[in-house]
Amino acid sequence: MRFFTGTFYENLKMALATLRTNKLRSFLTIFGVMVGVITAMLFSSIISAINVAVEKEVESFGTRSIFLYKMDIGIRTSAPTREERMRKPLTVADAEAIKGLNSIELAVPYLDISNNFFGGKLNVTGKNGKTSSSVQLNGTTPDVDKAPGETIVDGRWFSSAENEAKENVCVIGDFVKQSYFPYENPLGQTVQIGGEEYRIIGVLAKREQLFGGGGGNNDQTNIIYMPLNTALKVKPQADDLFILAVAKEGLLEKGKDDVQDLLRVRRQVKFGEKNNFAMETAASLIDQFQAITGGVFLAGLVISSVGLLIGGIGVMNIMLVSVTERTREIGIRKAIGAKQLDILSQFLMEAATLTGIGGLLGLLIGYGLSLLMRLFLPSYIPPWAPIAGFLASVGIGLFFGLWPAWKAARLDPIESLRYE
Repeated sequence: MRFFTGTFYENLKMALATLRTNKLRSFLTIFGVMVGVITAMLFSSIISAINVAVEKEVESFGTRSIFLYKMDIGIRTSAPTREERMRKPLTVADAEAIKGLNSIELAVPYLDISNNFFGGKLNVTGKNGKTSSSVQLNGTTPDVDKAPGETIVDGRWFSSAENEAKENVCVIGDFVKQSYFPYENPLGQTVQIGGEEYRIIGVLAKREQLFGGGGGNNDQTNIIYMPLNTALKVKPQADDLFILAVAKEGLLEKGKDDVQDLLRVRRQVKFGEKNNFAMETAASLIDQFQAITGGVFLAGLVISSVGLLIGGIGVMNIMLVSVTERTREIGIRKAIGAKQLDILSQFLMEAATLTGIGGLLGLLIGYGLSLLMRLFLPSYIPPWAPIAGFLASVGIGLFFGLWPAWKAARLDPIESLRYE
């Protein structure tokens, strides 16, 4: 028990005294550990923040949601293949058929009409004269009021009658409200879309931005919804359709199978051929994204481990120098009764203290930089990161300090006392 009580605190005091005596040398020794811990903190905070933001965004559409599109959904590392581009688009009739499945509660189509016939963007103009071509324009059905993802905070969604009559009404996102009606209630007012007036009947809730938001296409609330038939009036040949299906409680897996079987039949996919459409769930999208960020995080750990390795080598070097400089002191301690374990624990404590202080400084600096990064990037420090950073820094000291400590513990006391 002596090692864990009195000797522990004695060794700690001696280690701190050594650090105070050799301030510059100690700082240079722990600098590599500091850099490694700071790098690990920054990588973990950025990757964790992105993962949390993506999970919140995807799960806002509900854990029973099934996302359907003609091209692959999710994080892309390359442009769509020719086979994807040549696929038939999904249709409103597909959404109606999916809605009729016993395992499906809801199926809502979203038709993107942002681009006009000439490949450009449709302009949106407000009463204040502001004009933008970056607003996303979607047509959808009145069933959207039952779908997860968007929440009305003022006004209402459009009705079936308005959809059938192709009325020029719309629901706007929070970014659109702030851009065109920053100081007034937009309900009942109009915006021009492609030169036609559209009456605002609803305003959507502000949503947390996936990657910090910004303006234009980077803001998920920079969007306007209108009735599907109205959207087809604006762009009759529009076919960029996305379907959000919601499975009944406890029937997600059956819902996926049913939807897949239905679409394969409707799209005439032969037995043994792969789907000519994409189908994902909230869980699969999150897993897909985390597989990518996990690789980035691993790369970050490799980079940060270089700093820790440099710090560890520095610790070994300084401890070997320290053993040589203090050979006579070691001999005196052994002569008055110190055992090998006492000498070993003393030098291990010095090495662990060196890297432990470096780890603490790295954590403090890394935490400060993570807070600063929130001004530009998402940043979230997971609870395990500081603990792992500190334990890793202390572990580096113990690992790289073991050989010098063992060398010191095995010194012959008589030869040590003769050392000049």
